[in-house]
Amino acid sequence: MRSSKSRSRAKNNRNRPSGGNVVNRVFDSSGPEGKVRGTPQQIIDKYNQLARDAQLSNDRVAAENFQQHAEHYLRMLSEAQREIDARREEQDRQNRERQAERDRERAERQEREAARQADPAEAPQPDVMDFGSEPATPESGLVETPESQEDVPAEAVAAPERKEKPPRKPRARKPKAAPAAKEEAAKDNGDAPEAAE
Repeated sequence: MRSSKSRSRAKNNRNRPSGGNVVNRVFDSSGPEGKVRGTPQQIIDKYNQLARDAQLSNDRVAAENFQQHAEHYLRMLSEAQREIDARREEQDRQNRERQAERDRERAERQEREAARQADPAEAPQPDVMDFGSEPATPESGLVETPESQEDVPAEAVAAPERKEKPPRKPRARKPKAAPAAKEEAAKDNGDAPEAAE
């Protein structure tokens, strides 16, 4: 079972801001006139109204008391606002640093790309063929044109030598017998003619 001390300590800790958004948090303030509930700004407005009422009724002690309560919540609100502004400034600074880093990386990439495009050694090289040193030969796969033959004397351009193939031997062919001759040969042998396939 809990002791009364721990219960009272937990009760006192409820009204203390423990981080988070103090500006929109709802507080229960125990003032001289009873409890006042609301956000810090609402509590400040309520205590200021009570202080004006006390001044109108010539109760300077109560007016000062209400003003002190309002000042407490005003300090709490301004401190929370400073923390929010500091957090926002820190986030803005980090965002600016990240953006600057991204801009630097982008500029470096663009410089590398420009250097790579400007450097002829990095660019893909085309195949170079020397057309002026020798006339086109049939083995090169190029076709001779009349323009290319004008520069070269006619003696230099000679028809390529062809290998002569050895003559082919004719195949021995069997003489074909006519179908009538087959039938006669079959009759002579006494056999019936075979069915045509």
